[in-house]
Amino acid sequence: MRQLKRITVDPQVMGGKPCIRDLRVTVGTIAGLIGAGRTTEEVLDAYPYLEREDILEALSYAAWRAEEIEVSLAS
Repeated sequence: MRQLKRITVDPQVMGGKPCIRDLRVTVGTIAGLIGAGRTTEEVLDAYPYLEREDILEALSYAAWRAEEIEVSLAS
């Protein structure tokens, strides 16, 4: 996994869930919106303080975590 610079984890922000740049927008929120069929442009319209790279990195992180969970369940 490459170094992620936009995903932060802080126990004081959103209960320690992975967030985008210490903002109160979780990786799960972004992955859920995209998974529900929203486009990147729609997400950026809904959260104007986010950048396209934030969304791409959130999806990359979510995919990596899903892979990690699959591996641990298979063990």
